[in-house]
Amino acid sequence: MKTIKLLAASLAALVLLASCGGNKDPKVDVQLPSSAKVDSVSYLIGINFGYFIKANGFGKDLNYGQIKKGMMDFINSELDMRDENFNKQFRVSPDEMNRLFDEYISTLREYNGAVNQVKGEAFLAEKFNESGVEKSESGLLYKIIEKGDTSLVAASKDTVWVNYTGTLIDGKEFDSNKNAGEPVQMMVDNVVPGFKEGLGLVGQGGKVELYIPAELGYGERGNRGIEPNSVLIFEVEVTKVGKYVEPAPEKPAKKKK
Repeated sequence: MKTIKLLAASLAALVLLASCGGNKDPKVDVQLPSSAKVDSVSYLIGINFGYFIKANGFGKDLNYGQIKKGMMDFINSELDMRDENFNKQFRVSPDEMNRLFDEYISTLREYNGAVNQVKGEAFLAEKFNESGVEKSESGLLYKIIEKGDTSLVAASKDTVWVNYTGTLIDGKEFDSNKNAGEPVQMMVDNVVPGFKEGLGLVGQGGKVELYIPAELGYGERGNRGIEPNSVLIFEVEVTKVGKYVEPAPEKPAKKKK
């Protein structure tokens, strides 16, 4: 498991640091790392652990006192790590790592998903009362800014070129093509259901604001940086619609005489 290897590497570095600075070594001509270098490496190990915590979704409410205790217990542990009794030295056996991590993350995601569901429903209910906001049969909320060319409306299998910005209800931007300097090309069938439906509400040159319920977005699973049951907000400008053209059927091969 990649994350476990990362953690093991960090622990190895901590053991190395702990082994430096002991006063029982004989005098030699080689100098130990300076205090400034020790500080820099210590800080980088902190970044390493921070990455591990953030990348695996452990949240911000961990008990950092227990993290330090676990680190020091490992550094001060005895026996060879290959000894069958090595893991018995710790309050929680490292053999339980994957199971406990999975249970913790699953519980945290379930809680965050429930909170996001309530917040999202309240946001959508309030948004629906705003002037110009409409609601489709699927539950998608939208506000048409410019209708565009209604003779060129995107449908399944079509290709579109769009400018867009995606945010969450707290205002956090999670995606945009603003820095690209040009519209982004995408297949209509390759986007989340709410975005796909929204593309069909305006024609080429049209602009629309979309307020996508979680079930029309990334749902209970969420997506990179987007928590479960998150409402998605998009500002979309459709700059071009490329209509799908059915490929011509292949001609049957001529039979040899």
